[in-house]
Amino acid sequence: VQLVESGGGLVQPGGSLRLSCAASGFTFSTYAASWYRQDPGKQRELVARITRDGTTDYLATVKGRFTISRDNAENSAYLQMNGLKPEDTAVYYCNAERVFPGRRVNCWGQGTLVTVSS
Repeated sequence: VQLVESGGGLVQPGGSLRLSCAASGFTFSTYAASWYRQDPGKQRELVARITRDGTTDYLATVKGRFTISRDNAENSAYLQMNGLKPEDTAVYYCNAERVFPGRRVNCWGQGTLVTVSS
């Protein structure tokens, strides 16, 4: 069971990045997929989530700028980030979650660093 993120990097304010999350070892299409981020010294926060049927939800501060999507045929999830701001700087983590009777299964990637700076 593995999630691998890619696409992070350094970008100027106002720029764009597209993060990718490749899943393997489990049936990705049956899991909800999310992107979280964590800045050093702060709690990890949920940025965006997409359910199995494609329903999306966003952190208020990224709504209208970020778009989460998934391609179940490619076992992948994506986060398109536009209009990036310095406060978006963080390590971004991919998460896949499924609730079974009596238990919840969570898978995490290793994270990819996004730095927004001029």
